[in-house]
Amino acid sequence: MTASDPVLVTGGTGKTGSRVAAGLAALGHPVRAGSRRPSPGQPVDAPVDAPVDRSTDHPVRPVRFDWADPATHGPALDGTRLLYLVAPLADPDPAAVMLPFLRRARESGVRRAVLLSSSAITETGDGLSTVHRAVRDTFPEWAVLRPSWFMDNFTGDHPHAHSIRAADEIVTATGEGRVGFVDVRDIAEVGVRALSDARAHNTAHLITGPEALSYADVAAVVSRVTGRRIAHRPVPYEAMRDRLAATGMPPAFAALLAGMDRSVAGGSEDRVSPTVERVTGRPPRSFAEHAAAHAGDLARG
Repeated sequence: MTASDPVLVTGGTGKTGSRVAAGLAALGHPVRAGSRRPSPGQPVDAPVDAPVDRSTDHPVRPVRFDWADPATHGPALDGTRLLYLVAPLADPDPAAVMLPFLRRARESGVRRAVLLSSSAITETGDGLSTVHRAVRDTFPEWAVLRPSWFMDNFTGDHPHAHSIRAADEIVTATGEGRVGFVDVRDIAEVGVRALSDARAHNTAHLITGPEALSYADVAAVVSRVTGRRIAHRPVPYEAMRDRLAATGMPPAFAALLAGMDRSVAGGSEDRVSPTVERVTGRPPRSFAEHAAAHAGDLARG
């Protein structure tokens, strides 16, 4: 890939998309940050640690992109050669809208695509697994990012973060299961490399932090950082499903996420991967580092 190749970043104002957009802009790529309600002139959130190239007035250009509105797809794709894919939020069957878009993207000239997925998703199932296979089969150059659970779920706009700030607790159905939590900045940096490296990665990257932690371990780290006693409160699957649905989450998606908690309890995410260091040349950030850097986000409120 060359620095002149235009990029469309779907989910361009989200946790990973905003950082991928900023990282690619820093390398000189013309970047379109797609979102349902773009705000021209507004900077994207939290760039990766590389300095952003400000040699142009708008290194990242907001564009309207809505998975549910195919009329936005063509204009967003026009002229692009690289594509970062974030599935529609809270959709248990994203393939229905994503597969036609992938075909359209390839027909319009996109050569390389990178899909944000999850460590819990394999290539053998339905839903996003179908999209995995389609990305691999549609584009000559591709990568799938399979990150573990986000560290940022404890410090941003997420039920775990809200319960830490409001009730000094983390509620899950994970029991004593452990997870290789990963900082979204590390995910984004792998994504930037997958889109910009001269040689295509053509693989699925399992992306984790440096250690697998239980939610009780996470609560202990947050307790040290905040000076408050933060507890992990384990609940059954059904209670977790209902708790998530009560936040306004679609019931099917709430059941899916609670099911992932139950899978964690069984050991499905008790692993770490060398991907971040292998791809970026530096080790992944630890949860202790992440929590210390976001201490203000953990304050009561």
